[in-house]
Amino acid sequence: MTDGMPDSLIPYDEIVQEALRAVVGRVLGSVAENGGLPGDHHFYITFKTQASGVDIPQRLIERFPDEMTIVMQNRYWDLLVDDIGFSIGLSFNQIPSKLVIPYAAITGFHDPSVNFELRFQAQEGPDGPDPHDEAENDGPTLVPVEDGSNVVAVDFKRKK
Repeated sequence: MTDGMPDSLIPYDEIVQEALRAVVGRVLGSVAENGGLPGDHHFYITFKTQASGVDIPQRLIERFPDEMTIVMQNRYWDLLVDDIGFSIGLSFNQIPSKLVIPYAAITGFHDPSVNFELRFQAQEGPDGPDPHDEAENDGPTLVPVEDGSNVVAVDFKRKK
């Protein structure tokens, strides 16, 4: 206890994070129901590759051992959305891949067409995430990978 303020017995931060992750699920569910992205909308979804429930090819885990960002824009298929997470087909180096991503693994969601962004704390343990090396896809600017994949480096920091 500090400054006479009691510690909350209600986990407000966790409740808010869960509600914001539900926004991602609702948006993706709408895209799945409507058969595609409307207008110029597209998404950058960043997630922890080693989080519980994530199922991605081993070659992607080796390339992105901590965190990766996928782009959901023109070339994706089999988008399935439920209350826990989503699965999607994407191509990496011209190799089709299925990714299963629970909402709890997501650390960022950005729709640059309307400058909408959500950032999340990783849900890894009671004391938060362990410190980690910077992920390969954490760069200062948006840099498309020129190998035909849907992985890009994104800096979600606000401009000062």
